[in-house]
Amino acid sequence: MADIKKSQHGEWSSRFAFILAATGSAVGLGNIWKFPYITGENGGGAFVVVYLLCVLAIGIPIMIAETMLGRRGRQSPINTMSDLADEAGAHKNWHYIGWLGVIAGFLILAYYSVIAGWALSYVLKALTGSFSGGNPETMGALFKGLMDSPVQQVFWHSVFMAATMFIVARGVSGGLEKAVRFLMPTLFVLLILLVGYAMTTGYYMQGLEFLFKPDFSEIDGHAILTAMGHAFFTLSLGMGAIMVYGSYLPKHISIAKTSIIISCADTAVALLAGMAIFPIVFANGLEAGSGPGLIFQTLPIAFGNMTGGWLFGILFFILLSFAALSSSISLIEPAVAYLVENKNIARQKACIWAGLITWGLGVTVAFSFNIWSGFTIFGKGIFDLLDYLTANLMLPIGGFCIAIFAGWVMKPEDSKHELEMTNPQIYEAWKFLVSYVAPAAVFIVFLNVIGILG
Repeated sequence: MADIKKSQHGEWSSRFAFILAATGSAVGLGNIWKFPYITGENGGGAFVVVYLLCVLAIGIPIMIAETMLGRRGRQSPINTMSDLADEAGAHKNWHYIGWLGVIAGFLILAYYSVIAGWALSYVLKALTGSFSGGNPETMGALFKGLMDSPVQQVFWHSVFMAATMFIVARGVSGGLEKAVRFLMPTLFVLLILLVGYAMTTGYYMQGLEFLFKPDFSEIDGHAILTAMGHAFFTLSLGMGAIMVYGSYLPKHISIAKTSIIISCADTAVALLAGMAIFPIVFANGLEAGSGPGLIFQTLPIAFGNMTGGWLFGILFFILLSFAALSSSISLIEPAVAYLVENKNIARQKACIWAGLITWGLGVTVAFSFNIWSGFTIFGKGIFDLLDYLTANLMLPIGGFCIAIFAGWVMKPEDSKHELEMTNPQIYEAWKFLVSYVAPAAVFIVFLNVIGILG
């Protein structure tokens, strides 16, 4: 089946294009916004070591599995899982994995685009000198002003969604590939520039020591589970993005090698972000473990009080916006691919429908911070509810099911044929990790996030 099937959406022109696209999907707000502050909250270097081990044992095996399923099916995640279940002689209900991923990506983008809008607005704030001479009170008021303004939030959310849909509407080669060929190299250049600035602060070695010198007395069960969960989520697994990108992967390209490269590049971005951020934090006497406000409230204080801070503030929030955009195009792609395949409509029309629905849901997310702040479902506002449903429930379930399908349901001869690993011992190692280690680890994370553990 896999040898004769072609994706109707096109293919990546090269392995490099796929690596850029999948790395762009993985690299996002989680690497630059979340990784530094959870590292700060969980003891620094020891947490990084645990995180890297989790990427190796969980993230890479599941990424290989999801990419493999995508390339073998050559369709949207929903249709891919339906066909692969038939091929394996399994129950047709396995196609719900595809539905779960498509819906999760759709819901994530609805609130992700709002946060990305914050980053875009901060580019303008940095450009107009809003950070100058900032202190905790003024930066807190600046962020609160954004949160309290439905007009500002909807405007920036709309700008970000328009950029996302413009790229996706242009297709695999004309849109997705061209975008990541610009976005990803630019992102790395901006990060390196910020690391270069961090070297001039006088606190660079302190930042490196915090990030890379492990003190395992700082590690507890919660830190291990946090590292495990972040290693899984930061690679964009379980949401259909890697599966649909895998469906555009040419047959001759090694899935295992590219998955390892993508995971290493994603991890490198997270580490570079820490190398850029922690020296700046320490140089300004700020708190490394200051939580989610590290990016939007703590760092602007540093940018507002250092030489050339206005420039590096602009560069940093452009970087954050680019990282968000490279992820957002992969979040909506599974839904667009499904509409094209199943509803027989043009890609541009599919983008308009998917984009408008996502935009509308995103507007309710923006309102949840201000005019609808009192509205809750099960005790959670719209933003918190979507975040909880996707990150804590849908993605772990999706990742768990992908690992089980690849390890237990798919015929070994089919996975061997698709992966084409020349060394049988490497195949057996992957098979063991994806069949036993990854599902068990994801299951433990799932129990933790729903409150049964920890």
